[in-house]
Amino acid sequence: MVFEPVTPPPDAWDVFVTAHPRAHLLQLSAWGELKGAFGWRPVCVGLADSGGALIAGVQLLLRRLPFRLGWLAYAPYGPLVDWSDTAQVNALVAAVDHTARQHGAAFLKIEPGYDLDGVDIAAHGFVPSPQTVQPPRTVVLDIGGDEDSILARMNQGTRRNIRKSDKYEVAIREGTRDDLASFSTLLAETGSRSEFGVHIPAYYRQAFDLFVPPGRAALIMGSYDGQDLAGVMVYAVGRWAWYISGASTDRERQRMASYGVQWAAIQWARARGAVYYDMYGVPDADADVLETQFSERHDGLWGVYRFKRGWGGEIIRSVGAWDRVYNRIVYRAYRLVIDRLVIGRMGNA
Repeated sequence: MVFEPVTPPPDAWDVFVTAHPRAHLLQLSAWGELKGAFGWRPVCVGLADSGGALIAGVQLLLRRLPFRLGWLAYAPYGPLVDWSDTAQVNALVAAVDHTARQHGAAFLKIEPGYDLDGVDIAAHGFVPSPQTVQPPRTVVLDIGGDEDSILARMNQGTRRNIRKSDKYEVAIREGTRDDLASFSTLLAETGSRSEFGVHIPAYYRQAFDLFVPPGRAALIMGSYDGQDLAGVMVYAVGRWAWYISGASTDRERQRMASYGVQWAAIQWARARGAVYYDMYGVPDADADVLETQFSERHDGLWGVYRFKRGWGGEIIRSVGAWDRVYNRIVYRAYRLVIDRLVIGRMGNA
């Protein structure tokens, strides 16, 4: 089969992503637009068949490396390609190479995602990267079936805390843009308490404007007596939903507002057809290590694992990050000197 490299327009690209079996939020054009407002440059590379139908592709995010070392090309949860079709993969990689080099990329970093057992990514000219941008390990909930089945998969403490949130009169609502200031305040408190970084308020305003009006996201807030206690941003594409950002205050913790908003987010995702709910990030450790250490450790993602583990999900791991090198000198400098610095500044992309 002959493949034609194309640059798909945003609408066509989003139709392709949404229908793809490996569809992911971070490959939507709106995510590229969001990151484009904060230091990245989004570029889509597609492959069309002889009839002009888009059959594979990837959204790249380009970012300038420090010290004028060129650019990094990054593909979060991509490319969207049939990895079993060598000809298709080779054609897409060639098109990506051309685009990346046109933009001065010193190397390409891909994080293809999950369910790629048996795929030999190295055979396509990639090398394993010691640094990931997205958390490589996560908890995924099965939210198919009825609500009783979902609740039955949770541990007893989580079910009890969901009931407490209702019993203690936490009011749940879908937030408006006016609620983003309160959500950002809660995020800042949560980030300080749990020792992880959060984006500036403008980032969440942009995300809200891009995803909430078309129905791809919701801001769920929980309050008591007029005071916001917790909030989450939840996104959905096809059969998947993602809990990307969550926040809560130490005030009125006995009301378990964080459980109330999370349960409401799951219900929102189910109403949009999602059957899998990605809680997006736990410590990158095997299940037995997670279970033996979660009560003792609170650094990084350990601080949120105790909460996420109780929702009855499956711990899964992605294939991690893989790099394709265009400039070996720059890549060596990146690996030796600035690798941790650059990735540390990226945040979730």
